[in-house]
Amino acid sequence: MSVLVDSSVWSLALRRRQPIETAEVALLRELIEKGHVRMIGSIRQEVLSGIREKAQFLKLKRALSAFPDLLLSSSDHETAAEFCNSCMAAGIQASHTDFLIAAVAFRHRLSILSVDKDFQHLAKILPIRMIGVK
Repeated sequence: MSVLVDSSVWSLALRRRQPIETAEVALLRELIEKGHVRMIGSIRQEVLSGIREKAQFLKLKRALSAFPDLLLSSSDHETAAEFCNSCMAAGIQASHTDFLIAAVAFRHRLSILSVDKDFQHLAKILPIRMIGVK
């Protein structure tokens, strides 16, 4: 089971001076140990953005380098736009990055791990699988 991990979980695990030990962070660690984590450039960019200290940025960049990016195609962006349109018609909003994550997860048959509530709403409309903690 491969999983696309959203920036919201990476941030809990890696961006805090004291990592927040949540069930999702524990699941992330387990998925990393089993080699099930997948990455895309947009998630990498979100995780690395807004870091003020160069040393912290480099440390985080080094940690994330263990996860090569899945290559995106034009069809991923087109699917993301279709997903966005479907959700908007149903009154559900999310970021363009969230729709891209959903599109890539759909194409690669990946589950999504996120603590972002938007994904719970997207999963009601879109053919995506969320992985969560019980």
